[in-house]
Amino acid sequence: MTTAVVVGSGPNGLAAAVTLAKAGVQVTVLEAAPRIGGGTRSSELTLPGLVHDECSGFHPLSFDTAFSRLAGLEQHGLEWAWPEVQYSHPIGGEAGGAAVRSVDETAEGLIGDERSWRAVFAPLVPRFADIADDFLGPVVRVPQHPIKLGRFGLRAALPAGLLAKRFSTDEGRALFAGVAAHAFWPFHSVLSSAIGTALGTAAHAYGWPVAVGGSAAITNAMAEVLVAHGGVIETDHRVASVRDLGSPDLVMLDLAPRAAVELMGDEMPVRVRRALGKYRHGPAAFKVDFAVEGGVPWSHEPSRRSGTVHVSGNYAETAAAEAMVHHGQMPERPFVLVGQQYLADPSRSNGNVHPLYAYAHVPSGFAGDATAAIEAQIERFAPGFRDRIVARHVQTTTDLSQRNANIVAGDILTGANSPRQLVFRPRIGLDPYSLGTPGHFLCSAATPPGAGAHGMCGYSAAMSALRCLGRTPALP
Repeated sequence: MTTAVVVGSGPNGLAAAVTLAKAGVQVTVLEAAPRIGGGTRSSELTLPGLVHDECSGFHPLSFDTAFSRLAGLEQHGLEWAWPEVQYSHPIGGEAGGAAVRSVDETAEGLIGDERSWRAVFAPLVPRFADIADDFLGPVVRVPQHPIKLGRFGLRAALPAGLLAKRFSTDEGRALFAGVAAHAFWPFHSVLSSAIGTALGTAAHAYGWPVAVGGSAAITNAMAEVLVAHGGVIETDHRVASVRDLGSPDLVMLDLAPRAAVELMGDEMPVRVRRALGKYRHGPAAFKVDFAVEGGVPWSHEPSRRSGTVHVSGNYAETAAAEAMVHHGQMPERPFVLVGQQYLADPSRSNGNVHPLYAYAHVPSGFAGDATAAIEAQIERFAPGFRDRIVARHVQTTTDLSQRNANIVAGDILTGANSPRQLVFRPRIGLDPYSLGTPGHFLCSAATPPGAGAHGMCGYSAAMSALRCLGRTPALP
């Protein structure tokens, strides 16, 4: 029987393992930590009974993918839930923008930008399933839907600052800026609209769902599928070298590129080691989880019903904060993402005390404390917020890296979204998953399509591995 060892049990490692196991490969997953899941773990970080997502909290690109169709996680206990408002962006007082599932309803809420919002997103929404099948895979390949992907590419290729000029109101520009900021990259750069365009379209096509019970439910469902197909998972198993793995037919590394280089050593060709050594990580996150009595008293009413709230002021403030972080400077008013997952999934709360998820964009390896800055930003748009805080749990960039080795210097995306790495991650090559040694593949978020709990990096790496074995598995 063909055998495989997967090092790392984040969503991509587990996705690779599930994909291989479903193809009849005997798979063993080795995890250094006591718990599996990587970026899809959930814990009671503040008070008993409050469920907090440790990293990934919303899953707009996980709902309908090649991997999700193959894995059938909903048949193994995974349940999705949606907030009423997918994401919002307060800009002061009662003003702000809010994105709901309907493009038209969202546009109607942006008085003065109705036509502009429809022009950017309406043509993409009905085509998004096909578009996503193309962009959630390697860039260097023949697309299945080239015309539809081209429509998306005309928007995605633009600097976010240029696409934002399509909107004439503060509300419209800020709403787009907030979703574009998920790239952790300056708005003047080419391709900086790509992630914002994808996530904004996904909000209308699929919404931004949460996993009922916490993102760990995704991990648990993947593990159940894997074990059902004969897979084995070992925790507290740290791997120092690929030589320690025996002689499996396939080795899949759910690791950051430099960690993969260290693990493989001389087993990796020099040209590949050099290429991966040039891989760059981006800005970091500083995360604070709160226990909040009665929820957040947002002045912008739709934000009270929103799963994700982008807290950074108007477009100019958001763009300036992202530019400063990119250049290694800590803004006084950073971009803060606030997650109110409990609105979609009340099971995460304990009575009238709710778990609140928040992180600020900070420079790579930021050694300071951004707690006060995060609280000040929320208080700015929700007066009285501080008075409702019952408990807090702080994770610095160092804490995040220690919890998950793939989060290098606090980089929760596992790599900078520079134009080069958006197209050619983790290195230039026909197969971005191959590590240059037969049977060895990289399957982390450093590979296409990048960060997220969608599992598509692991799925595509596993498909590449199966092709190298001479198999051509059918796409789901």
